[in-house]
Amino acid sequence: MSETGKTAQPISDWHRELEQELRGNILRFWIERVPSETDDGFVGEIGADLSVHADADRSLVLNARILWTFSAAYRRYAEAAYLETADRAYRYLKKHFRDNEHGGYYWMVDADGTPSETKKQVYGQSFVIYALSEYALALNVRANSGEASAGGSLRGELAEEAQELFRLIERHSRDAVHGGYIEAHARDWSDTDDLSLSGKDLNEKKSMNTHLHVLEGYTNLYRIWPSDELGLRLGELIDVTLDRIVDAESGHFLLFFDDEWNVKSDHVSYGHDIEGSWLLVEAAEVLGDEERAKRVRQTALHMAEAVLKRGVDADGGIWNEASGGALVDDAKDWWPQAEAMVGFYNAYEMTGDEAYEEAAYRSWAFIRDYLVDQANGEWYWSVSNDRVPNVEEPKVSAWKCPYHNSRACLEMLTRIERREAVQA
Repeated sequence: MSETGKTAQPISDWHRELEQELRGNILRFWIERVPSETDDGFVGEIGADLSVHADADRSLVLNARILWTFSAAYRRYAEAAYLETADRAYRYLKKHFRDNEHGGYYWMVDADGTPSETKKQVYGQSFVIYALSEYALALNVRANSGEASAGGSLRGELAEEAQELFRLIERHSRDAVHGGYIEAHARDWSDTDDLSLSGKDLNEKKSMNTHLHVLEGYTNLYRIWPSDELGLRLGELIDVTLDRIVDAESGHFLLFFDDEWNVKSDHVSYGHDIEGSWLLVEAAEVLGDEERAKRVRQTALHMAEAVLKRGVDADGGIWNEASGGALVDDAKDWWPQAEAMVGFYNAYEMTGDEAYEEAAYRSWAFIRDYLVDQANGEWYWSVSNDRVPNVEEPKVSAWKCPYHNSRACLEMLTRIERREAVQA
């Protein structure tokens, strides 16, 4: 059995720690703390001190990511509580976020479930596709276990809903002239000047972030609906990402663009780079195009190498952002660490280079030692460059969701098990 990183920890111990973290901390926290006590949804915000902000708005991103997380957890463990949480998330999304007049899903609802931001952010629609597809896969697991014979009609409904969203995005957001996708639309899918994803993002026509998560959503949809139509668009999206969004020289993502792909920012996001490196490989593998996959793997390794060389601190954590070769945000948010663990391990799987295996393990050790909140559960939003936890930012919010950390654990558990099976 191989030794992992500087701790010489057996891979089986790493597996055990990840499973305990996933089931004993992350999933447990979200089941016990986040469902609303006053309605059928989930609280929109919980502070680092576990204070419940019951009047907070509820985001599409949070609710779609809850649906994805607990669908994925049920696929692995077939535990009833996980599917019940996914069911709750799906019902709430359909009842309060779905726009039955114009199609698509609202960006935000208030604590009573009334739409408060009705624009159609393509990033958000993509996460609904991602979540609906995963929920359909979870219901397949239940059906295969012989339970709930009525699930077949719901699985068909989920596939239809996800396909409808795909076609809405293709009809309204796809740029047939320059390629790629426009960021956002008004409620009726007409053009809007309100394009930005958040207060941190530029108000530009196109972004890396939206394209990355359209890619992610389309990849999962292809698992349940491997149509020629979707396969064509997924392949085009992989190519656009490689040709327009990854900087061929540096190996970093470019972040913002106008509609003609003129670059509007020189910032580097190390977390998105390492996340994108493995999501691109996953997309190419699911699509099954080996020629495209060869190019993707080459690019993904360039991206992982760039992050390993320039984005990793001596303590194993990765910084948030740089610009012009200098750090502009030296904090270490929770999600880049989760993505680094998977992205570096993915690079190790492709190359056998133990430097990537060590980087993946050091990402986990950083998470375990500094980001996991041992007192209140879940993970801190971030730690400072000198590893002081950020207790000002919430534990649950529009952006602080169970998706990055739960997915990282699920991915790593699967990859370690695959490795152990080969070594057995």
